[in-house]
Amino acid sequence: MGILTWILMGLVVGLVAKLIMPGKDPGGLVITILIGIAGAFVGGFIGSRAGLGTITGFNIGSLLLAVGGAIILLILYRVLKR
Repeated sequence: MGILTWILMGLVVGLVAKLIMPGKDPGGLVITILIGIAGAFVGGFIGSRAGLGTITGFNIGSLLLAVGGAIILLILYRVLKR
């Protein structure tokens, strides 16, 4: 995937993750994109280890893995923030 695809996917994934888990998290467009991109890496790593697949492009399976990774990052942020 190209850099623009990663940024677009990061924005979509970050927005979906924040919609699923509303609350006081770091805000702003750039942070949302970074959470989405990092979530894609986390979701892809966990998905490949669990045999679920990897982030292969802008498709439903990749989006689900990335959103799962972003939700994990948001949970970790909230736990560490306490």
